[in-house]
Amino acid sequence: MQFAANITFHILFPSISIGLAWVLFYFRARFTLSGERAWEFAYYFWVKVFALTFAMGVVSGITMSFQFGTNWPGFMERAGNVAGPLLGYEVLTAFFLEASFLGIMLFGKDRVSNRMHLVASFLVAFGTLLSAFWILSLNSWMQTPSGFSMENGRVMVDSWWAVIFNPSFPYRFIHMTLASFLTTAFLITGVSAWRRRKKVDGPATWNVMKTGIVIAAVLAPVQILVGDLHGLNTLEHQPAKIAAMEAIWETERGASFTVFGLPDEESRETRFALKIPYAASWILTHELDGEVRGLSEFADHPPVGWVFWSFRVMLAVGSLMLLVSWWAAWHVWRDRVPGPALLRALSWMTFSGWVAVVAGWYVTEIGRQPWIVDGVLRTADVVADHASATLTGTLLGYVALYVFLLMAYIGALRYLASKPAASLATKKQPIVSQQHGTEGAH
Repeated sequence: MQFAANITFHILFPSISIGLAWVLFYFRARFTLSGERAWEFAYYFWVKVFALTFAMGVVSGITMSFQFGTNWPGFMERAGNVAGPLLGYEVLTAFFLEASFLGIMLFGKDRVSNRMHLVASFLVAFGTLLSAFWILSLNSWMQTPSGFSMENGRVMVDSWWAVIFNPSFPYRFIHMTLASFLTTAFLITGVSAWRRRKKVDGPATWNVMKTGIVIAAVLAPVQILVGDLHGLNTLEHQPAKIAAMEAIWETERGASFTVFGLPDEESRETRFALKIPYAASWILTHELDGEVRGLSEFADHPPVGWVFWSFRVMLAVGSLMLLVSWWAAWHVWRDRVPGPALLRALSWMTFSGWVAVVAGWYVTEIGRQPWIVDGVLRTADVVADHASATLTGTLLGYVALYVFLLMAYIGALRYLASKPAASLATKKQPIVSQQHGTEGAH
């Protein structure tokens, strides 16, 4: 529970910083190419949010690395030959790149050339993607381990290529990267919609909102396609996880998809099930009578309820994101300013990406149990033997700290968003949005 709380808190911030870094590079490139200062205004507003998000990701990542030692000493002892180098590569190649050039993004105005500013923005964005590459490589290896052998109970690397590019890595990396861009798209669109509703928006608000809407409308269906490919890969390599996601108890052909139900592991049935005939087989195998293995075939399988419901929350939020983004894209295509109902909907969905990412993360991590490295190391065999009172006390301490930090982050974001555009000025020059002719001091 303690590590789950830590991961839940930590994943919130990389899920924004990866996508937001590339959005900032886009803002900077648009300003460089057009000279329209509304794009520069958008850049300097959101680079503050990026810096705050990056800092929160670093802080939560440090506590997570502590817990590898305090809670999972057996993991690093037995699988450290894989985990150690991959985590080290992340720090050496990605973290230093991000931390070094973020300073130019924040403080380089009027100190470096615009071209250098653009290069720094690109390198930070590339660094976030590189960081995701190494972390997702390690996580994917824990799901579908390859390129290793066991010697005296320890993992020994036979092929780094096979370790890094393990069977599920491409799907997880692309799926997580798209999730980050969608999370960012709804964040910047939601904040912009909120600013417009509160009448504190500036000349860049509509530019930012349109950028977020287009990203979301284009990537939401792409994410569904990638999710489908990811599901086929999971069915091949982790069938027990798929069986838990669908609460399929016995192997069957033409399996139904359960829209709603209450899985009961004791009676091995799903009560009050609302099913769509053949849909699970069609989704998972692309055949109406495709075979889906049931939980009864596996001696060990993940807790069904958590995986079943997390998967449905992810699906529900993802579907809602698709509908709202296409609703908003229709307004953009017609060159119409969103009305009050759409602005309200976009505001409510500001953090919808977080909900989808956390739910998807639970499907991934809880769906791997009872293994910490699937089929190789059991979670129970590598966890530290701490007293329950110690774990309970530190869990409460961590949760209290995370709740405080999360409230502080959202409070800081609200404070920045509530400031009138003019108060973010860097020079006393009027700027005019070409789209709507709104004006503000910059």
